[in-house]
Amino acid sequence: MPEQRKKKKLKKWIIFAGVLIFLFCFGWYENHHLVVTYYDYGSEKIADELDGYRIVQISDLHNATFGRNNKKLISKIENLSPDIIVITGDIVDSNHTDMDIATCFVQDISKICPVYYVTGNHEYWLDETDRQALMHDLENAGAVILNNEKITINKGTAAFQLIGLDDKSLGDNTLKTLTDNCSDTDFIIALAHEPQYIQEYGATKTDLLLCGHAHGGQFVLPFIGAVVAPDQGFFPDYTAGEYKRNNMTMFVSRGLGNSVIPIRLFNDPEIVCIELNGT
Repeated sequence: MPEQRKKKKLKKWIIFAGVLIFLFCFGWYENHHLVVTYYDYGSEKIADELDGYRIVQISDLHNATFGRNNKKLISKIENLSPDIIVITGDIVDSNHTDMDIATCFVQDISKICPVYYVTGNHEYWLDETDRQALMHDLENAGAVILNNEKITINKGTAAFQLIGLDDKSLGDNTLKTLTDNCSDTDFIIALAHEPQYIQEYGATKTDLLLCGHAHGGQFVLPFIGAVVAPDQGFFPDYTAGEYKRNNMTMFVSRGLGNSVIPIRLFNDPEIVCIELNGT
């Protein structure tokens, strides 16, 4: 009998170890299975020369790496042949900051095409010295930092307005003020980190708004959907995909990395690729 009990106990330990190994491998896969999500965006405001114009959005990297020196991530971006790359905040993580990952990544992708960047909340959770150093290093790496600014992006004789919002200016009148100076015929794209201000965004002349922050709801469960997101709490409304408010479309990226919660569930890290089409 003692020998049988030992065998049963050993069998339980083997099963337990197997479950742990499976969970570890599944967790690693969920955090590293990088996907590309494609959107077509059409508008009468988009000129013929902008037909097929590609915008690749990167959000919430949080110091994550995909392949050595992020080569897997960079290769996927390059294969999309973007016209511009936009980064919608939280490129670093304030809890385990490694600014070299962020700056090396930006340096590499800026060789593909122009890169535009706005801050997220984690950039502001850094101490002031680190934040200023990060901004300096990102600019030196090739990123154009849009701090409550509007610029004109040209392709041939066609153009659109690109606005970048600082993370401290999302719920106020900053975007409205910047868009009020635009013509009604201008095609306007805005970058902002957080999606929960959709009411404020939709009350402006913005046509297309790109953001992240929600991490796709972190855990996505059958019949329930997204479980939790920063600043939206449990069962959040704006976590991933397309949302509309008035005449504005908002695309929310699931992002790439994690922060306080270190694992995703049925919620792949995501590169967003948007192709513009005139209608």
